[in-house]
Amino acid sequence: MGYGLPVLDALRTWTARRWLAAALAAVVTALVIALPTAMVPTPVFGREIPTTWWAWPVLAVTSVLSGLLLATYVREPGTPEPSGATIDRRGAAGGLLAFFAVGCPVCNKLALVALGYAGALQWFAPVQPFLAAAGVALLAWTLRARLRGQLACPTAGAAGTTPEDVDRVPA
Repeated sequence: MGYGLPVLDALRTWTARRWLAAALAAVVTALVIALPTAMVPTPVFGREIPTTWWAWPVLAVTSVLSGLLLATYVREPGTPEPSGATIDRRGAAGGLLAFFAVGCPVCNKLALVALGYAGALQWFAPVQPFLAAAGVALLAWTLRARLRGQLACPTAGAAGTTPEDVDRVPA
């Protein structure tokens, strides 16, 4: 591996199976966020306040980062299941923050009950870009940690990894 960023080195080791999982998870994430927030109009969900210009890039980045993050949990065939493996909740929190960030401020029942219609527009709407930034940052941080962990503790025999490769992985 080598001369690039450690995160990119980890991505270079991915098989087609992982990349396919990342692509599918990104599409599902985009739909799970865009449909209920009515970024994409449907007969089921409506929106009183138009989608902001920055919500579309937030949706795209959130979807890509979520897809990559979910793909880090995909095991290759023939590799043993890691002991003590847990799902990192920071990624879920990042996705949830992005969901609230791109949604209509007065369509969010929590904001509406807590602040009322005028309060949701006056207090919640201005906070939404910060929620978006926090959500994206949390997803990126979690993905970086997962990918660095993939390089630090590769499983012998996984995706072409040999026991000798384990000794050469940078800390």
